[in-house]
Amino acid sequence: QVQLVESGGGLVQTGGSLRLSCAASGRTFSIYAMGWFRQAPGKEREFVAAINWSGSRQNYAESVKARFTISRGNAENTLSLQMNSLKPEDTAVYYCAAGVRNAWGTIVMLKENYNYWGQGTQVTVSS
Repeated sequence: QVQLVESGGGLVQTGGSLRLSCAASGRTFSIYAMGWFRQAPGKEREFVAAINWSGSRQNYAESVKARFTISRGNAENTLSLQMNSLKPEDTAVYYCAAGVRNAWGTIVMLKENYNYWGQGTQVTVSS
């Protein structure tokens, strides 16, 4: 089992920045990819960004490219999402996810690729 705990959400004005973190514990040696997803009220959970465990590969949703950066954190077994130039449409609950499937490509954009999920952290961008 892998446990994931997100932190760093909050309220920010349009154009502001936030940094989300995700701490992984447990059988982290089994993780191949980690991702961030988000879910706004009344909408499906959608892909935001993904990174492989070594940090050498990243994938982003078109809506966040050039604004968000996913990275492995400085501390061991952590994941970060730096969010800049935030917009009201970025408002959602953001979830950290970990997958054990040894595969890359468009599959990392699918919720079904991930075996473990955090509890989520709220991000609200005011206009």
